[in-house]
Amino acid sequence: MSPADAPPRQPAGPQAAGDERLMHRSLVHRLMGRPELGSVVGAAAVFLFFTFAAEPFLRASSLSTVLYASSTIGIMAVPVALLMIGGEFDLSAGVMVVSSALISSMFSYQMTANTWVGVGVSLLVTLAIGFFNGFLLTRTRLPSFIITLGTFFMLTGLNLGFTKLISGTVSTKTIADMEGFASARAVFASHLTLGSVDIQITILWWIALVAVATWVLLRTRVGNWIFASGGGADAARAVGVPVTKTKIGLYMGVAFAAWISGQHLLFSYDAIQSGDGVGNEFLYIIAAVVGGCLMTGGYGSAIGSAVGAFIFGMTSKGIVYAQWNPDWFKFFLGAMLLLATLLNAWVRKRAEEKA
Repeated sequence: MSPADAPPRQPAGPQAAGDERLMHRSLVHRLMGRPELGSVVGAAAVFLFFTFAAEPFLRASSLSTVLYASSTIGIMAVPVALLMIGGEFDLSAGVMVVSSALISSMFSYQMTANTWVGVGVSLLVTLAIGFFNGFLLTRTRLPSFIITLGTFFMLTGLNLGFTKLISGTVSTKTIADMEGFASARAVFASHLTLGSVDIQITILWWIALVAVATWVLLRTRVGNWIFASGGGADAARAVGVPVTKTKIGLYMGVAFAAWISGQHLLFSYDAIQSGDGVGNEFLYIIAAVVGGCLMTGGYGSAIGSAVGAFIFGMTSKGIVYAQWNPDWFKFFLGAMLLLATLLNAWVRKRAEEKA
């Protein structure tokens, strides 16, 4: 074919402009695509509401208390959010926190060992529980709801049964006078004083977990695996994503955070009630969903889970500061979940329309 017969060349400019990878996206457009946008708007609204509804809310000591309440949920909400992005749930997360504390306490007390030995044993056993959840899920292909609901009941029974068998009561013996307690308490349950404000160390643990999880999601290959596994496990396997290892790792991440939370619980109060923790798993899931995670997987962020936990902290303490009946708290929690889910769905739909 001669040059004269060749089809005319298309101008480079319009073609390049039509390539969405080369198109400049406005700041508003980029923000609309962030999963945590709805939760940030909700957090600002809750903050302003309690600023006017509760006079003590803006005091430095009150905000410190709000952050502490947020961190106790946020530490667990971070790995739960990653697990939900990966397309799974963990209904055993709440009682796993108590299991971790019980193992640490009872092992140290019964073996008259340094408390750090109990802490180490607790870490190994708690990670094994997370591995069990992930392994059983990937081997049986049963829904994570069924797998972790079974683990929930098993741990609930073990917590109560072993505690009564060993201690004779439903609570553990105090380990406050045992070797290593003070140093372990400094790591898991201490506080820093800034001026006249006490900052609990759980806040630092929370910030660290959010930072690490955000880096993993956005800057590593593992983050791509997590999103791909949640978006469609079969499709992810077809392109070489190690879905089995990814999901087991996510469950072990939840177990690691449960270990941190359990040690904080133990070294804050010296002893543990075996029946605690039941129902807390829903708080972790709510924080993740309010933060922008989809129930269907493949979408969400660690930062969003932190904002969701912060909303929880503001609501739980704001009701107290406003001197309202705390019995209404769960009503506000449910309403907050529904409103946040609707807002997140609306934001995502708008972002897809502008894409």
